[in-house]
Amino acid sequence: MIRHSFKMKLYEGQEQEYIKRYNQLWNNMKDAIHKCGGSNYSIFFDNETNILYGYIEIESEEKWASINQSQECKKWWDFMKDIMETNEDNSPVSSKLKEVFNLN
Repeated sequence: MIRHSFKMKLYEGQEQEYIKRYNQLWNNMKDAIHKCGGSNYSIFFDNETNILYGYIEIESEEKWASINQSQECKKWWDFMKDIMETNEDNSPVSSKLKEVFNLN
């Protein structure tokens, strides 16, 4: 497995709405994540900066990249675009984080 981490940004005051929506994560979106090789997925929130930090384990970069082309993912982006910073295609503005330490 490849450890993959990234950050995104919520709009001010949208933490509870984000949590509410993720607690209702659609089954077909969960299936798409698994189908594209993702597992052990967590998202953390920093109250001081409104930054979300994501962590997911993926089978391969190529397989994981296919999630962005899935209809489920595009619908999810549309659903979330009003509460977070997004690109023109409604995907979240996201930056990969460099791993600097891991203890197994």
